[in-house]
Amino acid sequence: MASSSTSSIYKSFKYDVFLSFRGEDTRTNFVDHLYYALQQKNIHTYKDDDRIKKGKRICDELIRSIEDSKFYIIVFSKNYASSSWCLDELVKIMECHKTTEHTAYPIFYDVEPSEVRRQSGAVEKAFADHENEEAAEKWRGALKEAADLAGWELKNTADRHEAKFIQKVVGEISLELRSVNFSIDETLVGMETRIYDVLSSLGTSLNDVRMIGIKGMGGGGKTTLARAVFDQISFQFEGASFVENVREVSNVSLSGLKSLQNQILSDIIKDQGIVVSSVYHGKSMMKRWIHGKKVLLVLDDVDHIEQLEALAGEMNWFKPGSRIIITTRDEQVLIAHRVKSIHNVRLFLDEEAICLFSRYAFGRVIPDIGYEALSQQVVHYAAGLPLTIKVLGSFLCGKNELEWVDALKRLKTIPLLETLKKLEISYISLEEDYKEIFLDVACIFKGWSKDFAIKVLESCGYHARTGLRVLEQKSLITIYEDSSDDEECLGMHDHIEEMGRNIVRRLHPDKPNKHSRLWITKEIEDVLTNDLGTEETRYIKFDTRDLNPEILMKGLRKMKELRFLYVRGESKSECSHPNWKFSKFPDALRYLQWNYYPFRSLPKTFKANNLAALEMNSSKIIQLWEGGERKVFNKLRILDLSWSRLRTLDLGLTPNIETLNLIGCRELVDLHMLSGSIKLITLDLSGSMLRTLDLGSALNLELLDLTGCSVLVELHMPDRSPHLRSIKLGYSKLRTLDIGLTPNLEYLDLEKCSDLKELHMGDECQKLTFLNISRSKFKNLDLKLTPNLKTLDLKNCYNLVELHMLAGCKKLIGIDLSWSELRSLDLGSALNLMLLDLTRCSSLVELHMPDRSPNLRSIKLGYSKVRTLDIGLTPNLEYLDLEMCSDLEELHIGDECQKLTFVNIRHSKIRNLDLSLTPNIKTLDLNHCSNLVELHMLAGCIKLETVDLSWSGLMTLDLGSALNLWQLDLTRCSSLVELHMADRSPNLRSIKLGYSKIRTLDIGLTPNLEYLDLEMCSDLEELHMGDICQKLRLLNIRCSKISNLDLRLTPNLNTLDLKNCSNLVELHMDNESLKKIVFLDLSGCLRFISFKFDMQSKASCSEVGPLAELHLIAESLDGCPLHPDINLPKFQFKCFYKEDRPLLTRNLEKLISFGLCACTDLDTFSRSICGLEGLRELKLQGSIPEVPKDLDQLQCLETLHISCTNNIRHLPDNICMLKHLKSLELSCRFLEKLPKDLDRLECLEKLTLSSEKIKDIPDCIFMLKHLQSLELSCQFLEKLPEDLGQLECLRKLSLSSEKIKDIPDSIYMLKHLESLELSCQFLEKLPEDLGRLEGLKKLTLSSEKIKDLPDSICMLKHLESLQLYDCLLLERLPEDLGRLECLRNLCLTSAKIKYLPDSICMLKHLESLELDDCSLLEKLPEDLDRLERLEILNLSFCKLLQDIPASICKMKCLKYLNLCHCACISHISRIIILSSGLRICGSRELLQSLGFRSMIQTIDLNDDVCYVDM
Repeated sequence: MASSSTSSIYKSFKYDVFLSFRGEDTRTNFVDHLYYALQQKNIHTYKDDDRIKKGKRICDELIRSIEDSKFYIIVFSKNYASSSWCLDELVKIMECHKTTEHTAYPIFYDVEPSEVRRQSGAVEKAFADHENEEAAEKWRGALKEAADLAGWELKNTADRHEAKFIQKVVGEISLELRSVNFSIDETLVGMETRIYDVLSSLGTSLNDVRMIGIKGMGGGGKTTLARAVFDQISFQFEGASFVENVREVSNVSLSGLKSLQNQILSDIIKDQGIVVSSVYHGKSMMKRWIHGKKVLLVLDDVDHIEQLEALAGEMNWFKPGSRIIITTRDEQVLIAHRVKSIHNVRLFLDEEAICLFSRYAFGRVIPDIGYEALSQQVVHYAAGLPLTIKVLGSFLCGKNELEWVDALKRLKTIPLLETLKKLEISYISLEEDYKEIFLDVACIFKGWSKDFAIKVLESCGYHARTGLRVLEQKSLITIYEDSSDDEECLGMHDHIEEMGRNIVRRLHPDKPNKHSRLWITKEIEDVLTNDLGTEETRYIKFDTRDLNPEILMKGLRKMKELRFLYVRGESKSECSHPNWKFSKFPDALRYLQWNYYPFRSLPKTFKANNLAALEMNSSKIIQLWEGGERKVFNKLRILDLSWSRLRTLDLGLTPNIETLNLIGCRELVDLHMLSGSIKLITLDLSGSMLRTLDLGSALNLELLDLTGCSVLVELHMPDRSPHLRSIKLGYSKLRTLDIGLTPNLEYLDLEKCSDLKELHMGDECQKLTFLNISRSKFKNLDLKLTPNLKTLDLKNCYNLVELHMLAGCKKLIGIDLSWSELRSLDLGSALNLMLLDLTRCSSLVELHMPDRSPNLRSIKLGYSKVRTLDIGLTPNLEYLDLEMCSDLEELHIGDECQKLTFVNIRHSKIRNLDLSLTPNIKTLDLNHCSNLVELHMLAGCIKLETVDLSWSGLMTLDLGSALNLWQLDLTRCSSLVELHMADRSPNLRSIKLGYSKIRTLDIGLTPNLEYLDLEMCSDLEELHMGDICQKLRLLNIRCSKISNLDLRLTPNLNTLDLKNCSNLVELHMDNESLKKIVFLDLSGCLRFISFKFDMQSKASCSEVGPLAELHLIAESLDGCPLHPDINLPKFQFKCFYKEDRPLLTRNLEKLISFGLCACTDLDTFSRSICGLEGLRELKLQGSIPEVPKDLDQLQCLETLHISCTNNIRHLPDNICMLKHLKSLELSCRFLEKLPKDLDRLECLEKLTLSSEKIKDIPDCIFMLKHLQSLELSCQFLEKLPEDLGQLECLRKLSLSSEKIKDIPDSIYMLKHLESLELSCQFLEKLPEDLGRLEGLKKLTLSSEKIKDLPDSICMLKHLESLQLYDCLLLERLPEDLGRLECLRNLCLTSAKIKYLPDSICMLKHLESLELDDCSLLEKLPEDLDRLERLEILNLSFCKLLQDIPASICKMKCLKYLNLCHCACISHISRIIILSSGLRICGSRELLQSLGFRSMIQTIDLNDDVCYVDM
């Protein structure tokens, strides 16, 4: 339940002031006068002789009074310290003063502060009797503390005049009290800034008479604000009166104003006996009696000028320094009374509203827990109106959550009565026509464009501009600017809207058909659907999508007085042929807008005698009237049929038309403009398909828009158009245009009239400020008729060669002549130019600028041919673009260009440039200014941010003053030998100096440098950094002469390129300097032939953390250049290293150490390699004499590849401890044996071994349960272990040996074997059960001893490739070879077979058949065409083959047929020449016999090897 507490959260006091004094000294004189003055100012003061009740112990009463007082005034007199009573009071006062709630002020009446502080002089005498008392020290302390407080000393104030002194004391106490009272008034939420605004206007310190107004809607807080200001400053005046409810009191009776005059006089004169006999008498009395006093007068809720004339008639009624505050709902009252300063009271923001609401609802500044969301709903409903917030807060105080929910639901349908009554007062005071306008806004026009609402209201017969102004002045509406389209809109507070709509509904709350205005879609649909319309309905506005248009039309027929109909929303129903018998628009209609009107015309039954505006945007109208009837709209002023299907329109039917909008009528081909069009003001036909248009009679035209009339070729304008202000003709096909006499023309847009060649103006267009003729065919243009032109756009006028700019063009602000063919241009008279664009004027060789262009901001001259340019005095120039002015040699600037920030002169012939005249330049681009040899950068260029001087001819450059530089590019400045940087460049991000000749570079302090590129600075010997470059990410010094480098200055470096820094001998680094490196190239420096580190782009998904790969190649050296006498092996290295995350900095440091010296201690080398963290892959190649000894330390190693030419004969046994090793590749020529415990490599999946010394394989190898690939290239390997079949996961077996004669029979147990490669010269046979290798896909065999294949080979159902190379004794193939149904590739190179088994034609998937060098092959199967997928048939060197079967001509997939060196072939079917996509290779003679002649091409000029492509 919400709390009902209303207790203050601040402490309140019984007394404002407590007086502490010595009675015998001051009771009857000073204190008595002070007490009286405080009482006169309504300051509640405690004085002991008046307030202590009889019969009470004075001590208890006194203590409570002290505690119940806010301020204390302690009057120190000569005998104050003689009274223990006074001293006890003082002790208690000082105790309370030490808290934050009380404040004490001392008055030193006839003693000095020092006497009280030190108890000297008169105070010492008075205190003498207390020296021996127990409380003496406590009293002394209290006296000292009080004397140290800020207070008043009579001796030094007001020349010792007690009356003035008392007035000063009372004034300052009053000010303090007002500040306190204001701060503790818990209802004054959000008033601080509002009060400050009013006080600022009041200017109470000035000695004049001021009236200010506070204006706002009812319940908006005007009275509260005025009261708060009054309470805060009234004490500063000699008299003050707050007159409430002026409107109500003065309107109750004839004596109302008299009573108010009487109140003012009584308040200010302080005489309750004053009697005012008449208003006139009251005015006279106020003039006479008030004139002598400085007064503060508040007149609250004034609503008529007579009230102000009676209560504050003239300024001369009041004494200078007086202030009059008037609150009202009607701004006109204030304007009529000449009130200059008017404040609009601001409604509450959400934060303020929730605070005020919480005070009334919960007695605190925030909502109770659980009521936050409900409180937000209340505040949203109140919409910032303080009255509503207070009323709802009080109403909901103490109610439970369900009651809150119910109350909020009720507010959605039943407005808050108390708020409506307050707001309706403003409505009641309106005149009748203004009441109607108000109701129209409340129900219809809120949020609409002001101009649109005026147009509609005027169509309905109202004086809308005056009416809306009255409503605004009475705070019933607001006018605000819509930021989206920069137009004024009508605003209205939600509760005022609610009040207005309630007025319309309250007479018949349950009968919408009897309301004057309908705006709720559901109610409107109900009325129209059920034909409940009545004559009471005057206005309808709704959105219809589901309602059938014919039902809508039928429902309107009873609404005979309907004046306004606004329908929007595209109907879902098609109404091509409506039944108009029972449907029509009411004849009283004055304004009709129906967007997406679904019918093709207006009904004949509609008389339209009163219609002033017809707007049907995006309608389906084809012709205006049904059946082509010619009915005249006598009162129609506005016609909008934009985006309709209208084809023709005769303006003879609209004799009084003022605005015609047919924008987007893409089918409009004919518009009849008769003499009746004389009233036409606005005409918009943009996007129509008119070819010709005669506007000869439209003499009053103001706005003409024909933009996008893409077929318009002829336009006739009136001879004189005195009111025409704007013409838009863009994208038309006009060739010539004569606009006649247009003295008021301001805007002429002929953009992209690509055929326009001539423009005629009847006389000077004095007011023309905008001219756009871009993309036209103008060859020349004379601007003498447009002396006030401000904007000229002639861009892309490719034919323009001449432009006359006379002295009259002084007002030109913007010129765009880009892409024109002008050769010269004189802008000498364009003194006010701001923007000049001559980009791509490729013929421009001469440009004359004014001597002075004070407003010029931007010059663009890119790609012109000017040789010299003098821009004159351009003090406000900001942007100068001369890009690609390849002939430009000289640039002259008349004086300092203080505001120039951007200069682009790239690709020019400028030889020198002085930037002393551009002290604020930020961007300087001189890229490819190859002739530039001199650039002066004075101390004034402190704001330079970007400098691009790449490819220039500068030899030296001083950037010492460029303290704010961000980017510096001097790439390819091949003559640059000296560069001076600023001592400190705090903003510098990038330096590019590649290919320069500098020897030393000091970049100074560059804390934000990120990119430093010194590539190919081949003379660079020294690089100095002023301090740590914390943000440097990239450093490229490749091909320099740097001899040492300290990476400790670049802790965040991630890219370092030192390639070919051959002089580098020292590289200082640590873990910190390497930890973020992701790319490092040391190739060609230190002792590295190559060194490249590149972090992988994708992070590792391994659970063991970041992993690395190392490929290291060692090359033996004869000696070490640095240490020639040291007796250690000498190596240089090629190194490639990468990581998947940049965390293994210790690895990088160890690897770099390899290159510091050629002398290599093998133990140290081994420890370094085996100490690399997270190493996943290790490749060691070259002259490494032995395998690192501590390989077992590489716990993350997955791949080990050792390929060495030196005498590595054995591997360390600890290699078998690499638990994660998956691949082991050993290419060591002299390796004699493998470790015995190789089976401990339990994760090994691939074993590759190449050696000339190994003779046997240890049996333990067959314990490798996860081994998938076994490749053995061992020349003297004699046999394989019999248990070969135990390698149950093996997928690939490759064996190359000159000693092996047979394969163990257990091979058939390798169920997962997919590839078997046997290159064994003396292998005599294959196992008979080879066919049991059911998973085998590839079988490759090379042996000089095998004569035949086992028949079981035909059982290999998944075999895809059978390759038999150099099987020189192989004489036959199994007859059932055709059973290899998956076979794609069959190779029988150099076999001794004479024929192929017929079953070979059953190989439906065979794609390649290689029979080359089958020298005994005599014939091919006749039905070879059954190999329907065969693409390659190689028969080269089949020397006994005589015939090619004719069926080969049917092989549609065959792409390659090789018959080279087939000497015995005597016949091939000539039909083969019809094959498409086939290449045939053979001798020239053979190819010619097939009928080929010119198509034959040779290979290596050899007629034995030719080919033909079919």
